[in-house]
Amino acid sequence: MNCLTPGPVSLSFELYSLAMASEYLTVRKMNKSLTPQSYIRHLKQRLIQELSDMLDPQDGWKKLAVSIKKSTGELRYSQLHIRRFEGLIPKGRSPTAELLFDWGTTNATVNDFVEILIQNNFLAAASLVLPDKVPLTTPSASLPEKNDTRICDSAYKPILQVSNNEHTRLYPDSSTEKETALMVNSSTPPCSSYDSSEINLHNFNYYELMQRTGNFDERPVSDGGSKIGEGGFGIVYRGYINNRMVAVKKLTAALDQHNVSMGELRLQFSQEIKTLAKLKHENLVELLGFSNDGEHPCLVYAYMPNGSLLDRLACLNNTAPLSWNKRCNIAGDTANGLKYLHDNNHIHRDVKSANILLDALFVPKISDFGLSRASSRLTQTMLTETIVGTTAYMAPEAMRGEITPKSDVFSFGIVLLELITGLPPVDESREPQLLFDIKEEIEDEEMSIEDYIDKKMQDQDSVTIEKMYLTASQCLNEKKNKRPDIKKVYDSLQEISSVAS
Repeated sequence: MNCLTPGPVSLSFELYSLAMASEYLTVRKMNKSLTPQSYIRHLKQRLIQELSDMLDPQDGWKKLAVSIKKSTGELRYSQLHIRRFEGLIPKGRSPTAELLFDWGTTNATVNDFVEILIQNNFLAAASLVLPDKVPLTTPSASLPEKNDTRICDSAYKPILQVSNNEHTRLYPDSSTEKETALMVNSSTPPCSSYDSSEINLHNFNYYELMQRTGNFDERPVSDGGSKIGEGGFGIVYRGYINNRMVAVKKLTAALDQHNVSMGELRLQFSQEIKTLAKLKHENLVELLGFSNDGEHPCLVYAYMPNGSLLDRLACLNNTAPLSWNKRCNIAGDTANGLKYLHDNNHIHRDVKSANILLDALFVPKISDFGLSRASSRLTQTMLTETIVGTTAYMAPEAMRGEITPKSDVFSFGIVLLELITGLPPVDESREPQLLFDIKEEIEDEEMSIEDYIDKKMQDQDSVTIEKMYLTASQCLNEKKNKRPDIKKVYDSLQEISSVAS
């Protein structure tokens, strides 16, 4: 299905609504044949193109997809479906158009479509379809009470991060991301202003970092260079400072990420500094300093010689498989790091094996805090206009834009499955493609967890593996309120580690 390419994202949905008002009469004429009872499959191509222009750039189609249900009340689209729609974007195809085409194969009506648009506050898009149905104000049922609402114009703009072909998705608009915190009995706003006096980190000179990394030598370390890793928005180099090996991350957008400005990169840079300057723990990566006086902002971390958990589970570069005992320790220590974050009112929002780094003794360190959020209370749920995270790890509520610590717990459940199976979170060449879906196969008694145990481990223990799987399955409950908090997860893993060691 041919669609217009996504337009610029410089206008918020609210401003877009005002801009569309001048075309109201034209829209009415174009859509006069549409009624609430019309089928979605009867939408005209021009209208679908306009909807795509509005919903594609800001990930609105994703909010739409996770709101669509079957007649049984179950969600129509799974994480795998969302990932497949995302895969259309690099091919120049519109996920909104494809979503509407697929949904249109059912008997879904225009009324069903518009109600979901209004429910998600996509009023401009709803007015394109059925102008008379759009309320003048946002429906009160979808908003918190006035006294319980705080709007936080955060000093941070999250961006797209890439690791091992597994993407952290975000399509930022040009304005600062707005979040609504649904708060109970709290008079403290969920965010505070950035205070540079709180930063107690070394401020490196950019040219000093160039010298320490061989002028940012792009050759891999194995070839005598300095490069040890690369993502969509940063290249990591090995360097030496005061006879200590360090990792220097130079923030730079990949060439294909043309919609991300250097200003947005610097905002992510500030969020990382603000978080790691405040939070210190044995299971969080150590930020040693930063540089902000050169062509690119840089972050300087303690060097992690064993790389990421994702790479070690894959035995990248022919490294030895992790033993079950080591995996149990990694699981418990990572949960300890997440517990520390949650105890200090922080939500990571991108927990995954690629963001768990291993030191020389295989002690895990949680990294990448560019998407993290601090909140005065974690008993609240925050809503964001921009959906971020890595699809294969994302909880259902995270796909709806909710920010809650229980989403971190869900993501960590996927990591536990990786530790047990040694499998990556997604693999389009296997069945099931999503690692999460093995839970359903086991619950349906089609398979057992023993069928998925990583055979590379020499010290398998079926009793503790079964216990870890039980913990993982509890973390992966699709209803967030039925998941354990991270303290309970940590306690369970500590018990497992003591038995396995």
